[in-house]
Amino acid sequence: MGAQSLRVEVLRIGHRPGRDPRLTTHLALAARAMGAARLHLQPGDPAITEHLEDVRRRFGGEFRVEPLKEWRSFLTSWPGTSLHLTMYGEDLDEALPRVPLKEPVLVVVGGAKVPPELYRMATHNVAVTHQPHSEVAALALTLDRLIGTPRGPPPPGARLEILPSARGKRVLERR
Repeated sequence: MGAQSLRVEVLRIGHRPGRDPRLTTHLALAARAMGAARLHLQPGDPAITEHLEDVRRRFGGEFRVEPLKEWRSFLTSWPGTSLHLTMYGEDLDEALPRVPLKEPVLVVVGGAKVPPELYRMATHNVAVTHQPHSEVAALALTLDRLIGTPRGPPPPGARLEILPSARGKRVLERR
């Protein structure tokens, strides 16, 4: 699809503070890197919020992690389409042509135990594959299909810019 102006946000439900910080941090990093505007985290986790705020300060952009106490009312009040990522859903590439590109998209990523009502509440239940896989991989593939892979200059406010290199690390520090 590759709609750069499409607003996409991510809802992570069922995060378990103390048990899931690495996975949820990787979801947030993938969401940020692939062009999502926000990660709504239920329940909130101050450590993840602060870590992603530090990434934003160094690498720029507007991405934020927003804590949520309750996901159901948030999903119900979402003003656009919701895509629940699940290996039990319909093929992502078959569902995407039915996603309106003029309204915001919420990509929902569940935790260890997904509440059954989520399958009824989501606009679409979609799968990148029908085999067990990582939520991070599913999110990255979905965002790539929706937004395209972000290219070009670093986001506004970046203090650090990674310069592509075939070998080694090249980082430009901006002040």
